[in-house]
Amino acid sequence: MSKTIAIIPARGNSKRLPGKNIKLFGGIPLLAHSILYAQKHAFIDEVYVSTDDAVIKKVALEYGAKVMDRPTSLSGDFEPTVSALKHVLQNIEEDFENVVLLQVTNPLRPQNLLDEAFSIFQERKCDSLFTVSRDEHKLGKIQESTFIPFNYKIGQRSQDLEPLYFENGLLYISKVDLILNDIIMSKKAYPLEVNHIFANIDIDTQEDFNYAEYLYNKTHNS
Repeated sequence: MSKTIAIIPARGNSKRLPGKNIKLFGGIPLLAHSILYAQKHAFIDEVYVSTDDAVIKKVALEYGAKVMDRPTSLSGDFEPTVSALKHVLQNIEEDFENVVLLQVTNPLRPQNLLDEAFSIFQERKCDSLFTVSRDEHKLGKIQESTFIPFNYKIGQRSQDLEPLYFENGLLYISKVDLILNDIIMSKKAYPLEVNHIFANIDIDTQEDFNYAEYLYNKTHNS
């Protein structure tokens, strides 16, 4: 039976929201939400946190994750996420076939999402899968102080727009071989559509955090 590892990248030194990854969210560190989410799924054999920060490492260990110390060379602002995943895979002794990537900045996920996604990943024999959501905004570009519609014509009704989708970051699943070749999503990656209010959460600023906390309190106290 193939083995699956969940990897949660969590750098320290967040610029726009200092201490973001360990900031208390719903009473526990933000990072802990992704760890606990991964641990609920029996098909995930190990949960690793990749970090360059001693405090984040301590929190990860307290919540039962294993930790891979990320070198400074892989911790810069412009370093791609795949480098952290690859570093984990190259420095563990166990062999895995699948990687589930969970981002700390997306702490709220529909409860059954990962089960559904992993079933599709296996049934369709995907090499990669990621979650998307439909964007129903009327989008355009501004050139020389002029607005140029991109996905609609002036006067067109919103419900008649051609469907466009955005990568919402809720989760990614990839084959290990893909990651080792510096790729998270191949050109054939399966886009799993998730139209849920949680798909609008991606915490980078205090305002993002406040909105996520509002949704958390609303969904957990109702």
